[in-house]
Amino acid sequence: MTIELFDDVAWEKNGEVQELLQLKHHQQSAGSLSDMSVDLWKTLKVWLDTPAFADIGGPLLTLLTTSDCGTGTAASHLGPGSDRDPGRALELLNSAASTSTSSTTEAARLKWIKTPLSSRISMVERIRVLGGAIRIEDVETHVRNEISWALPIGQEQTFLGLFWQWWRRVALDLLQKRRERVDVLEAQQQVQVIRDMFVPDNLPTLVELNQIDEETLVQSHDAHIFVHQLRWVNVGTTHLRKAVGDYYRAVTQTTEWIDRSLIGLNELGTFEDNLVDEWERAYADMMEDLDVDADDASRENVGRELWRKLRDSTAVAVRSRYTDTFFARGKRHELADRHLIGWHPDFEDRVQTLLAERLTNGQ
Repeated sequence: MTIELFDDVAWEKNGEVQELLQLKHHQQSAGSLSDMSVDLWKTLKVWLDTPAFADIGGPLLTLLTTSDCGTGTAASHLGPGSDRDPGRALELLNSAASTSTSSTTEAARLKWIKTPLSSRISMVERIRVLGGAIRIEDVETHVRNEISWALPIGQEQTFLGLFWQWWRRVALDLLQKRRERVDVLEAQQQVQVIRDMFVPDNLPTLVELNQIDEETLVQSHDAHIFVHQLRWVNVGTTHLRKAVGDYYRAVTQTTEWIDRSLIGLNELGTFEDNLVDEWERAYADMMEDLDVDADDASRENVGRELWRKLRDSTAVAVRSRYTDTFFARGKRHELADRHLIGWHPDFEDRVQTLLAERLTNGQ
């Protein structure tokens, strides 16, 4: 896909242009796209200026405009509906090219007349005019009205944000030709999926993995206590990067949920208490099994195993139907950052030493 190269938007495959798209957006009503319309003739000239686009076998040519096509116009006969009649559209364009006296469209009309008839016939067969398009500033209102039946009371904007997030991914796939279409059923199903996130025993994920830069986050979180805790049990670079991402997403999502009144502090507090209780039991098991004379390597190993065990645990959830596991993982790191839990058998002593050093250094 290219923008402002071959046309406003174009798609090519193996170096060959497959489709051209002209966009005509008007802030105010532009009336009807008549046979003598400046928009129509400017668009035709853009396509005529490249001989390969006008020749037989050229690419699909699409004009998307906020103007209406009108009734009985060339544009109306080049639409996707039952009125499509490229032959009649060609007659109307030929007539307009010969009879119009507009100086604005003169160059385009002369070029049309000079273009071989066979090429003009080929062009109108490949042209699609999509008129009456919604203006960009009105799209969100129209979408909101269409799915008003699904909007949760008090969370309308959050719902719409998630819907647009899904649509951006779909639109990108469509633009890059990774998919050919999106049908009504798929859109309806996605609306229902999002709606289910707002039922009492579920929550929406508001911070996706693709919204963060893990490498940058690792650098900015290097001094955090939870990062030290992971290094004390010799967690590898990849897992450390993922852990920082989980921590950041969980903290950010907690803030988003609270700001949007999706969850209360009491409920979050109960969730944290349950995570601490789960950790206390697992930590006690680790300490019972740890040999009194265990060396440093052994103590690192059992601490790392404890972290892995709880990292993969799904026994504690913030709500019963909320299954996105990054949140519990990230909250455990948040608790470790507050040194309420830890992984190394001697984490409490190590945290106190670290805090004392920072105090000494004025950090």
